[in-house]
Order: sequence, then C-alpha cells, then structure tokens
Amino acid sequence: MGAAQSFRDMCDRTKNTNVRLSLPAVCMVWQTAMIILFGIFIRYDKESDTHWVEHKKTENKSSDIENDFYFRYPSFQDVHVMIFVGFGFLMTFLKRYSFGGVGFNFLIAAFGLQWALLMQGWFHLTDGKIKIGIESLINADFCVAGCLIAYGALLGKVSPVQLLVLTLFGITLFAVEEFIIVKVIHARDAGGSMVIHTFGAYYGLSISWMLYRPNLDQSSRLQGSVYHSDVFAMIGTLFLWMFWPSFNSAISDHGDGQHRAAINTYLALASTVLTTVAMSSLFQKHGKLDMVHIQNSTLAGGVAVGTAAEFMLMPYGALIVGFCCGIISTLGYKYISPFMEKYMKIQDTCGIHNLHAMPGVIGGIVGAITAAAATESVYGHEGLIKTFDFEEEFANMVPTKQGGHQAGGLCVALIFGIGGGLIVGAILRLPIWGDPADDNCFDDETYWELPEDEESIPPILQYNNHMRNKDIAETNFTMEPDHRTRS
Repeated sequence: MGAAQSFRDMCDRTKNTNVRLSLPAVCMVWQTAMIILFGIFIRYDKESDTHWVEHKKTENKSSDIENDFYFRYPSFQDVHVMIFVGFGFLMTFLKRYSFGGVGFNFLIAAFGLQWALLMQGWFHLTDGKIKIGIESLINADFCVAGCLIAYGALLGKVSPVQLLVLTLFGITLFAVEEFIIVKVIHARDAGGSMVIHTFGAYYGLSISWMLYRPNLDQSSRLQGSVYHSDVFAMIGTLFLWMFWPSFNSAISDHGDGQHRAAINTYLALASTVLTTVAMSSLFQKHGKLDMVHIQNSTLAGGVAVGTAAEFMLMPYGALIVGFCCGIISTLGYKYISPFMEKYMKIQDTCGIHNLHAMPGVIGGIVGAITAAAATESVYGHEGLIKTFDFEEEFANMVPTKQGGHQAGGLCVALIFGIGGGLIVGAILRLPIWGDPADDNCFDDETYWELPEDEESIPPILQYNNHMRNKDIAETNFTMEPDHRTRS
C-alpha cells in the first residue's frame, strides 16, 4: 500500500511540458532504428520486385493488370485518406487543439505504419525476410487505426512523447492479437470490428483510466468546440463516412466478398445517419440536433458491420445493424459518457466508447451470429469454403463452430485492449514524458508555436447583433454607426 502511494505521489508531482530534448531524441532514435530494421528485414514481394516479369510468365499471367497493385491500390488510397485526413480532422473539434488533433494524428500514423510493417511482417517471414506489397501497406494502415482510436480518448491530455510510446506498444499488441485472432483462432474480421475497433477503443479507455485527472475541470474552459472547429471536424466525418466501404472491403477476397463488404457497409452507414438524427433530435431540448452526435454516431454502423461485412448478412440485415448502432451510439454520448467520467473515472475526450467500443463489440457479436447461422443453401458449398476459408487444417470446420471461434476472437480483442492498456497506462503515468498539468490541457500552446491571434476590436453596441469586428452593422437598429476599419 505504501509503495503504491509513493508511486502515485511520484507520478503526480509538478509537470514539465518542455519536450525540446525528449521529443527530438525519441523521433531520431526510433527513425534510425526503423532504417536499420528495414535494411535487415524488409524486401519487396514478388509482385513489386523486378522479378515480376519472370513471375508473370511462371503463373501464366497475360498482363501487368493482373498485378495485385491494380486490385488493391484504390482501396489503399481510400484507407490512407481515412487515416490521415478522416481521423485527423475528426479530432479538430476542440476550440484550441486543432494543431494537436491533426498534427499528432500525422505523427502517430507516420511512425506507426513503419513499426506495423515490421511487427506484422515478423509473423509471416519468408526465407527470414519480410516481403511487403500493397496489401501489407493496407494492413499497416489498419494497425495504425487502432492507435488513432486510442488517441481519441486521450486527446488534449498527453504529450507527443507519450503518444509515440503509446503507438510503440499499441502496434506491438495489435500485431500479436491480430495474429492470434486471424491465424490461431481462425476468426474472420475483414472490417476490423474486433481486431481494430474493439481493441483500439478499450486500449485507449484503459490508458485513460490509468491517467485519470481529478482536476481536469480546471481546463473545462477549453474542453469544448466553437462553430468553425465543429465544421472542420465534420470534414473528417464526411471523409470517413464516404470511404468506410473501402475500409471494410480493402482486404476481403477479390470478387463477391469484396463486393458484398462494400454494399453492406454502404447500407449500414446510410441507416445510421437517419437513426442518429432521430435520436439526437428526440433527446435534445426543443428538438435541436447536437453536432457531436452527427460527427460521430453517424459512423457507428460502419464500425459494427465490419466483421460480418463479407458474410451473407443481407441488405436488410446491414440496415438493421446501422439502425441499432445509431440509437446506441447517440444514447452513449448522451448518457453513458457522463456516467463513465463521473463514476468510473474514465475521461473519454472524443467519446470513443460510443463510436468504436460498443459498436465494435456489437460487430463481433453480429459476426459470430451470422457465421454460426451460415448454411450451404445460402452460401453454396464453394462459397461457404471461400467466405470462411475452410481449407487446410480448418477444412473440417462447420459454421456453428466458426461462430464460436468468432466469439473467441472478440474475447481476445477485449483482453489485449484492456490488459495492454492498463500496463501501458502505468508506464505513461511516469512523470518523465512531459505531459500537461490538469489546468493546461486541450491547449495547442503547450506544444505548438501558434500564430498571433488577430487583434480583436471591441464591438460597437448594436441591437440584436452578436458579431464582432464588423465594419458595417448588418441591421438598421444600430445605436451608432461603426466607421472604424480593421487594424
């Protein structure tokens, strides 16, 4: 008990946010390590190597268009935009933390994708080397997505050095849990409801619980949005919403599986928008819409349909999934997030529990039920084998047993997310990372050089006009004309 209290006292001592030495050191050392490790392990795969010409002849491929690049690159491009633009701009809703939202998102993704290529590649070595191609890049982006989701819970409360440490451990944990779920347990999770969203959300929430700030209300003046910051965040929402069908279908099997995954995601997202708008209006005073719900809950259907996206969920089934998630996610923002902060000491800045955690768990459950209910009459014999990869050591697998494996995959994601988050949270609690004090959170000024704010001109008293710095009043009811120009 005494040792635990001493640890807490050490962690809660005065904060020093100067990262002039630690941030450059971590970035330079880790990037140097990436160069060395890439030199030792990483090589082009057979479809990106100059020996493709010979391979094409051996495989009787008549044209370069049969290279996997031409099948996967459009999806990779969409996923890449989601990672850097979608997630980045979605986090710009805070009134004074737009640089941190989009800038640190950029940092996490750039480091994470390199480490992900190594971590995921080490589980699939060929002659002692990691062979990378376009699908490797997609999987690396997926890996990064889990860490960006975790960042959402910690937005505005951690230093860039802490984020790099979070990413280092997060990518490592992700690669291990993904291998266990996909290769060992043999669960299917094309859109990552379990592997990406459930893991990433509970990883971030567990870290947030470990880094609980009892006096965070001292920064409450900045823990909110303004009109233009919500508009920028909505840009992120729209990019994510438009490209989510690509995200869920990017690594599905060519042909019907990829086609079906895009359709199911498309429909689930559309359904979610209507139920989100309905619930937001219903539970807000005077029926007005809350932009928090529109920015986030409208995406929940894409999360929840991920695992079952390539299954025969049926179009109406995708609509049902989206319908339910719009309701659950919106109510989560309205009631569950405040409850978690007050009683569970989990401070979730972006509400990832409502957008990723709950929909991710729902997605895992939907995937397990859909897999267990699969029949040859619906899928066809060959379709059943292809969809669930019933080959080699899993050739004798039956759908009901596959449903159990899907449920097991969800449990693994939860264990790695929560357990890993608690351990990494304890590490990040150490007072060596340059994180801000409770009264200095959600402010870009802590880690960024900011342009000087435009000098504000005191407003001339006007009737029913709350706009500042207007050269000419936009109403005829002015008490005196304003002839001053902007300085």
